[in-house]
Amino acid sequence: MYRSINVQTQEEFSCKVIPIDRWQQALAAHLRLDGHDHVNQVEEVLLGESQCYIFFKRSYGDLHSYVRSKRRLRESEALSLFRQVASAVHACHNAGVVLRDLKLRKFVFEDPERTRIKLETLEDAVVLEDFDDDLLSDKHGCPAYVSPEILSSSTSGRYSGRAADCWSLGVMLYTLLVGRYPFHDGDPSILFAKIRRGHFTVPESLSPRARCLVRSLLRRDPSERLTAQELLSHPWFTNPQSSPHRDGCLMRLDVDQTVPNCVALD
Repeated sequence: MYRSINVQTQEEFSCKVIPIDRWQQALAAHLRLDGHDHVNQVEEVLLGESQCYIFFKRSYGDLHSYVRSKRRLRESEALSLFRQVASAVHACHNAGVVLRDLKLRKFVFEDPERTRIKLETLEDAVVLEDFDDDLLSDKHGCPAYVSPEILSSSTSGRYSGRAADCWSLGVMLYTLLVGRYPFHDGDPSILFAKIRRGHFTVPESLSPRARCLVRSLLRRDPSERLTAQELLSHPWFTNPQSSPHRDGCLMRLDVDQTVPNCVALD
């Protein structure tokens, strides 16, 4: 993403440059999500001979860099920002758009105070022809955020794109709250083995509802994960201060096992 300035108005924009033969595909997802508060809106499109220039309103840094600078976020701040992330992903899934390469870097701040965020671009997204059929076969995604079923050879090469996105949401939430990835290793083969096992530990310093939500997203079985819609109704969002025991939020805590500490975000 490049910084650009309108020479007539001096207004600043962010500009994405893509090959000219991909411009319609790149904009298809944006057209389905036009008008959502937490999805970046296309301001202008310019077609050159070999490249397309897509302009968005300027941003104030990405969520990955922000978490790295602060090491980890207070739970109240993480809740506010992650609610916006979840809202954007729910809107995409509801519109038949699967994000695939979902990660903290994809979200940028709208304001200098860094309280409002939006999904920066949908260039890697898949627009579903059939809203009810989200099965994908490609292996696209960032290693730290990839879901177990994408790495597994037992899924016949196809997996639910929406469920894989929700796993990535779990990785994002964990990283916001803890300051490191739930699965981390410099050797990709070891990293992928950790992800396939699905063993991680959640710090006891987090609230019970936050720990519950992380576990509800980072489930090895895609069918057991919360959907984006269910995520927005989770008690961590709707009633974070009440007792966590009354609604069964602490069920299935025995899935945790300790893995070696990971270094900070890189």
